[in-house]
Amino acid sequence: MALTDHHDVFIGSTGDGWTFVVLNRRIRNAARILTGAGFTAREHQGRMLFLLPPETAEDAHERAGVSAYGLMAYTLDLVDLAWTTRQHDASPAAQPDVSISFTDDKVTATAATDQAAAILVRHGFTSAGAKRQYGLPPRLGERDALSAVVRAEAHLYADGISVRIDLGIATTQDIPPAPSRPGAEPASPPTTQVQRRSR
Repeated sequence: MALTDHHDVFIGSTGDGWTFVVLNRRIRNAARILTGAGFTAREHQGRMLFLLPPETAEDAHERAGVSAYGLMAYTLDLVDLAWTTRQHDASPAAQPDVSISFTDDKVTATAATDQAAAILVRHGFTSAGAKRQYGLPPRLGERDALSAVVRAEAHLYADGISVRIDLGIATTQDIPPAPSRPGAEPASPPTTQVQRRSR
């Protein structure tokens, strides 16, 4: 599974500033809610994405908030890790107090202050050797790592500490394709039974 596939609704940001919403199950009125908030629907590798371009960065927080509130009438299984919805000056160059990155099978973090570092440690991050460099233990599965990041980000944000999460998705073209559906795989050819000869 891709990082974006673990929840009914995943809100994220690309490295170049697009805000995106991935729906992992059918949700009644979702398209109306999202397009009503200004998102544009786009078919992408077997899934429908809802996108806000970088030039709407000043409104991304409000638009995503309105959408999330509307979608929560149908599901509470929603994750928002979009850096564009957290910063009113949401630009790729802005330097946050904490940077969290998903790369390959690792989650790493850099903290600018001791307070931020202590919050990361409280949510399962461990020292990576260099000063204020942290990582999640590799034994965590993807879903558990995602949950740890969600909890840490919420705690940091609640304490007024700015966070930027790099999902490892540079552009909208890099958003993972829809997972293959069960039963979509080709069926195995039937095994033929050898008939026995009777005498």
